[in-house]
Amino acid sequence: MAPLKFCANISWLFTELPDFSRRMSAAAQAGFQAVEAAWLYDTEPPELRRAARAAGVEVVLINTPPGDVEAGDLGLGAVPGRESEFRQGLEMAVKYANSLDLVEVLSSCLCSISRIHLMAGRVPVGADRTAVAKEMEAVFVQNLSYAADVLSKEGIIGLIEPINTRITDPRYFLDSPHQAAGILEKVGKPNIKLQMDIFHWQIMDGNLTQNIHKYFPMIGHIQIAQVPGRNEPDSAGELNYSYLFNTLENLNYQGYIGCEYKPQGRCAFYLTVEPS
Repeated sequence: MAPLKFCANISWLFTELPDFSRRMSAAAQAGFQAVEAAWLYDTEPPELRRAARAAGVEVVLINTPPGDVEAGDLGLGAVPGRESEFRQGLEMAVKYANSLDLVEVLSSCLCSISRIHLMAGRVPVGADRTAVAKEMEAVFVQNLSYAADVLSKEGIIGLIEPINTRITDPRYFLDSPHQAAGILEKVGKPNIKLQMDIFHWQIMDGNLTQNIHKYFPMIGHIQIAQVPGRNEPDSAGELNYSYLFNTLENLNYQGYIGCEYKPQGRCAFYLTVEPS
């Protein structure tokens, strides 16, 4: 049974450093061999490639562009009328993924970005969630099917992530593992999988043991944080991560687990959470 592998989310960790290049170096110094990030698009691909090579870290996950953040966008995958923009964002994400093919860094493994989170987006302002749900789901399924074909040519896994609507984002369209699983079944593409952020799953549904077992065959990536504060997994809170890590080990989970939380401790504390 292989030990669990952790990667640093450098959109959340090492934010005292102003740029992603320096955060990659800090992650490596803290003991991480891989990083993930939400949006790296303010930094040019050659600079990111040089930084990752210098740090010796694998970049394992990025998100598709959010859209117009100032206008309230947080992804476009399920937003009606924005299909063309979603495809443009997907093209950009693939460009960044391919530019970070770091096989020269760690010759024992393929170190390009292997996963892209295809963000669903928000229910339009003023719209009733129930009234627009069917249309938004149809758009999402169509966009995911398109993305699956694009990503399959690049050897990349697409991911969809439920984000809780009770605390984090009341308007986010995709908010539960059950909803996500239903959409994945309609898409029916093996390279589109479920991103399990345990923080969001606990807030929306709880019942983590049963949900992990039920949806494990669909899971393509995992992220962690304590509930409710979204701090380190071993900080005070609702979740027993020793138990959850043991559960994932027993299921032989072999992917990375993203550390996506607001750290309370120093950088050296980021890697103190280990499976027992």
